[in-house]
Amino acid sequence: MARMPSAERRRQLVEAAIRAMTRDGVARTTTRSICAEAGVSLSVFHYCFDSKQALLEAAIESITGNYVARVRNAVVPGATLRETVRGALQTYWDHVTAHPGEHMLTYDLTQYALREPGFEHLARAQYEQYVASATVLLEQVGVRDRESRVPVEVLARYLAAAIDGLTLQFLVLRDPKAAADHLDLTAHQFVSLIEGVERS
Repeated sequence: MARMPSAERRRQLVEAAIRAMTRDGVARTTTRSICAEAGVSLSVFHYCFDSKQALLEAAIESITGNYVARVRNAVVPGATLRETVRGALQTYWDHVTAHPGEHMLTYDLTQYALREPGFEHLARAQYEQYVASATVLLEQVGVRDRESRVPVEVLARYLAAAIDGLTLQFLVLRDPKAAADHLDLTAHQFVSLIEGVERS
């Protein structure tokens, strides 16, 4: 086996774990199957990670880190604030439709972490990252420069929850038309909140 820096080995194992868990589910994926997927020995795994929990944490960080990076690149100024927000949501949504298995994995990881004693913090960390990503999106569309009627922190949690629900609904129903309609409504609603439209 070719020698490789430990950071590269860790990345290799994380990517293999994501592939294996996407295909087989979190509960059925073992350290041995991850090593087989990566083409490395079990001793390499133990050199890079203390436990399966540590690897799952790294996998969650990788998935959510990639999500944050996509969000940062998603905001392209449009003619209106609504077009900007809707375009950013579409960039995320294009990834959902292109990689549904990866998004199914995120829900599997959440359920697994909540059910396994000692893993609960991984689910919390996962969802805090979603909120952080939503905060990035809102800040990039200039929400802090506006008289929003809702605090940014509340908006970010609400947006993260809305997208989370829309994603799960799409993974169950696989209805592109309904998803597009819901994304339109989400964009409209958040622009109303960002722009501080008075309550009727």
